[in-house]
Amino acid sequence: MSPTEDAALLEVRGLRKAFGGHEVLKDIDLTVRRGSVLALIGPSGSGKTTVLRCLNGLETPDGGTVAVGGGLSVDFGAKVSRKELAALRDRSAMVFQHYNLFPHMTVLQNVIEGPVQVQKRPRAEVIAEAEQLLARVGLEGRSGSYPFELSGGQQQRVGIVRALALKPQLLLFDEPTSALDPELVGDVLTVIKELADEAWTMVIVTHELAFARQVADEVIFMDGGVVVERGHPDTVLRDPAEERTRQFVHRLLNPF
Repeated sequence: MSPTEDAALLEVRGLRKAFGGHEVLKDIDLTVRRGSVLALIGPSGSGKTTVLRCLNGLETPDGGTVAVGGGLSVDFGAKVSRKELAALRDRSAMVFQHYNLFPHMTVLQNVIEGPVQVQKRPRAEVIAEAEQLLARVGLEGRSGSYPFELSGGQQQRVGIVRALALKPQLLLFDEPTSALDPELVGDVLTVIKELADEAWTMVIVTHELAFARQVADEVIFMDGGVVVERGHPDTVLRDPAEERTRQFVHRLLNPF
């Protein structure tokens, strides 16, 4: 692996966020190498989704730095400009838990909205790329459909295509399968696995531990707004060092 390939695409240092008097993130540090996958696991309320929202500029942290792509570093301990936040948003794309598709727009309109309206790219070029991406995830011929005409798994695949159409450096997934019926989970996970195989840089919040072990290069277990444990998936998910991690993994693997 060359130095360029091994370089960190994402570096987060001392990330802090509170809502009112509740401190959700407490000095979070993350490093994600270019082309690698980081899985964030942990109980509900541990701060995982807030991390993603801070990385994407949907939430403004109270402190810490976020550096993406080697050319942008935003210090949230100082006054952050709209230009800096826009640059941060431009480098990543989020796939949401509940799809967040525009119900009044067709599949194609949902996919091209960002590239055309925000990135100001040529409409014909974006449409051609969108059709290719839809075909790639098994949605060829569905560009004229509306979200209500699709299954949950199909809607989530549209959400993934919408993120890919923005050509981000970093893909962020927030529990991409938790709103799906069990029989629809596999199709979505297959698409994400293919993206990992193509060396997309990703941060994935997930409760699918077997999938995390298969796709991630590193797993971080969070609880109470802090990083409790981090390491290789085989270590964290099979033989964790921390008792709190062991309890969490055991409960997910043995729910009854």
